Amino acid sequence: MNESTEVRQEYGAQQIKVLEGLEAVRRRPGMYIGTTATQGLHHCLYEVVDNSVDEALNGYCTRIRVTLGKDGTATVEDNGRGIPVGIHPQVGIPAVEVALTRLHAGSKFGGGAYKVSGGLHGVGVSAVNALSAFMEVTVRIDGKIHRIRFERGKTVEPLKVIGETAETGTTTKFLPDPEIFEDVNFSFDTVSQRLRELAYLNRGLEITLHDERVDKTVTHKFDGGIEEFVRTLNRNKDVLHKDPITGSASREGIDIDFAFQYNDSYAENVLSYANTIRTHEGGTHEAGFKAALTRVINDVGRKAGALKNGEANLSGEDIREGIVAVLHVKVPDPQFEGQTKTKLGNSEVAGIVQAAVTEILTDYFEGNIGVAKTIVQKAIVAARAREAARQARELTKRKGALEVTSLPGKLTDCSTRDPRQAELFLVEGDSAGGSAKQGRDRHYQAVLPLRGKILNVEKARLDKALAHEEIRSLITAIGTGIGDEFDISKARYHKIIIMTDADVDGSHIRTLLLTFFYRYMPGLIDAGYLYIAEPPLYMVKKGRSEKYLHSDEELEQYLKKAGREGVTIQRYKGLGEMDYHQLWETTMDPETRTLRKVQVQDAILADSIFTILMGDKVEPRREFIESNAHLVKNLDTIA
Repeated sequence: MNESTEVRQEYGAQQIKVLEGLEAVRRRPGMYIGTTATQGLHHCLYEVVDNSVDEALNGYCTRIRVTLGKDGTATVEDNGRGIPVGIHPQVGIPAVEVALTRLHAGSKFGGGAYKVSGGLHGVGVSAVNALSAFMEVTVRIDGKIHRIRFERGKTVEPLKVIGETAETGTTTKFLPDPEIFEDVNFSFDTVSQRLRELAYLNRGLEITLHDERVDKTVTHKFDGGIEEFVRTLNRNKDVLHKDPITGSASREGIDIDFAFQYNDSYAENVLSYANTIRTHEGGTHEAGFKAALTRVINDVGRKAGALKNGEANLSGEDIREGIVAVLHVKVPDPQFEGQTKTKLGNSEVAGIVQAAVTEILTDYFEGNIGVAKTIVQKAIVAARAREAARQARELTKRKGALEVTSLPGKLTDCSTRDPRQAELFLVEGDSAGGSAKQGRDRHYQAVLPLRGKILNVEKARLDKALAHEEIRSLITAIGTGIGDEFDISKARYHKIIIMTDADVDGSHIRTLLLTFFYRYMPGLIDAGYLYIAEPPLYMVKKGRSEKYLHSDEELEQYLKKAGREGVTIQRYKGLGEMDYHQLWETTMDPETRTLRKVQVQDAILADSIFTILMGDKVEPRREFIESNAHLVKNLDTIA
């Protein structure tokens, strides 16, 4: 980097700015890490990793190693510059101690130490420290090894020199506090996916993950960067042009990198990042990229004669059908919305990105007119389908009160009009639907029976989906609309519960429904409104005692304790075999039922799995099933 010498000189104790202390973090951890559930636990690890990635972003780190310890700890080691250890001029204690014990204290507030950074809120590692039973930080800097130790955010072993070294870098080891977190077990797969993503975004950065618990190690390093990322995302799809279209630019201090490639699917998959942070809700950088793509494709479409004079321009939605794109911007002073950093708000970024991408794409398509025509033709077909979908969508809109009798799915609604209390059960078949209607609490539980298997939307455009009777019923009953018209505030139920049989057909119907919600109503999943019911597989009677069991494992454990003598076992082939009292007691009563909330921990992995399982290609599906078959203990109960 051109500024490396100047930056290196300015990165010292005086760059650590102090704003406030840490007490509030332990009192209200959700405000700082989003949740104390497993997502919050992993967020803590990512905050520590992001500090090492910031060193890589600024040209000082080439290797990061993450270790998940047998003792529940997580350790992040890098070969960056090392956190400054000099005495802070304002506070009179080592700068590393200030950064780890004071909220909003960090070099990223000072300007000068970092050109760009992902962890700009300054609550990152200090918040993790506050929420850890202990944290131990080792710094290699200026020829010496320094160590400091904290417990629940308080210094218990002051900074001291413990050795000499010619290397530089920081090692942070912490144990999440079980008093704070509901679950303190890190998931290897979840962590690995995030580290893989970071490696794609930082071309050439080597990130190693080692799990001591199972002695498993994986290393992520991608010299192809985001171009390789796009190729990976499209590996199970039929692409429309051989190579991804890529571009890079630096404008007004902002670095812009993008890569995209079209496939023959009907989904749009644009992944945007700012300073390596995934911006799930997009923002100004994504808006600029989309505007540039729309403008250039329309321009080249007219020049190539694919769009005639007098014809309306293609919409951005049509142009992005089938695209897989990765956009990464590095912004010196990013403004994120909220601590979870899901949306970039810098207004100046939109115009800068749009201008740069427009220039790059215009040059590219002038030399690759065949690729341009392929994209334009796909967009034209998408536009025709969108018009058909618009007409079909009109049938699903509620006009005034919902007319239940007009619904082919025969929705039996609840009496409450408070969506926060209301639940909608999506039930497989009329028989189970009848039991559910009889057994439900009519005040807050609604039932929508689904006849047969709904359309596989992974293989169909929106217009085809909206022509499907059961899907129209679903959309109308839920009330949010879909696609660009989706509005979570219009949801008529805050619990939408998929309730299908505990067998292979039930599993297939669940997967079809999950595919539909993931592709067309992802906002329901993000809001935490989608659930899966867990009906029992067995009812076991011994004397007057009745017990419901959900799997073969539960049955085996019960029989070991109770013995087999005098035991009657009933295996439910479907929900319709239960009378309404049993269905209420086992699957619908909030006091006794088991519900699983549908959550997407890794959107990239989820997209890949839906493509494999529900797409057209047979070979990837066969490979996936063969690779994962050993993980399935009871096929009848897998969801």
